[in-house]
Amino acid sequence: MTAMTTTSPAARRSAELEPLIAQRPQDFRVLTGDRPTGALHLGHYFGTLRNRVRLQRQGVELLLVIADYQVLTDRDVAEHLAERVDDLVLDYLAAGVDPATATIFTHSSVTALNQLLLPFLSLVSVAELSRNPTVKDEIAHSRQATVSGLMFTYPAHQAADILFCKANLVPVGQDQLPHLELTRTIARRFNDRYAPVLPEPDALLSPAPLLLGTDGTKMSKSRGNAITLGASADETARLIRGAKTDAHRHITYDPQQRPEVSSLVLLAALCTDRDPHDVAEDIGSGGAAALKRTVTDAVNEHLAPLRARRAHLARDRGYLRQVLREGNERANTIAEQTLRQVREAMGTRY
Repeated sequence: MTAMTTTSPAARRSAELEPLIAQRPQDFRVLTGDRPTGALHLGHYFGTLRNRVRLQRQGVELLLVIADYQVLTDRDVAEHLAERVDDLVLDYLAAGVDPATATIFTHSSVTALNQLLLPFLSLVSVAELSRNPTVKDEIAHSRQATVSGLMFTYPAHQAADILFCKANLVPVGQDQLPHLELTRTIARRFNDRYAPVLPEPDALLSPAPLLLGTDGTKMSKSRGNAITLGASADETARLIRGAKTDAHRHITYDPQQRPEVSSLVLLAALCTDRDPHDVAEDIGSGGAAALKRTVTDAVNEHLAPLRARRAHLARDRGYLRQVLREGNERANTIAEQTLRQVREAMGTRY
């Protein structure tokens, strides 16, 4: 599981937020989203998608940004951008996001959101942008010979995503806290310099499960080690059969000493809503083969309803575009209102 220090201010604040969300969900607006670099996988599903659906069903307003502009940093991916965007909408709806109340939109369709990027960039230094951990990681794993200037705007662009709609709640993992802290810094600096227009959003931390890819490294679309939500049952079985384990036959749940085995145990536990220690105990001396059979059955059974919905929705690509058009319209209305307020505060409405 992702470590979450209970004494940290972010963790304490996050713990305080959950009962407030349950009591008054209408007071919260959530912004989150994904880059359209490929179909979503099990790591996304258990790490973020299920939580988004949970919040929406509680009555929290949900906005999902498909960050297509940020994909321009990966030119090979951008060649298939329209298809990738459709796939994200498909995954969202199949996972249970309700488009009647959620706003699903793309960066490139919301002009006013992107106009906010310029004043926001004036509020942060180059050093603050370049030392952001996510930017460092993206640069390290970039397949390009050179890194574009767009890569360095990543944190400020994410701040625009969050602040254009005045989101006050952002579900994040521990590793994404620096992004949100920069967003809070930009909001605070803008309010101090001009006028109190923008909220300082809170992080909603959760003990998101750390699921490794089939090769034992971080599960990632770009690394080809993930089981996508739309994978067939046979493909899922094949990928799990090839997953990395270790030489010890007796199965235990020990994430520190046996990360690959424990990740598979955790995946089975998440799919069956059981404690991972109990899953490992049941497999016992059955070894890697029994573990992989258990995981395969659990994943395929858990995802069967989602995959059925996904297959049904995939037959009507026009509906997916309709959902996106309606979401883009709602996002534009929100963004234009915020941009007017920002320009008024800056004295740039002529």
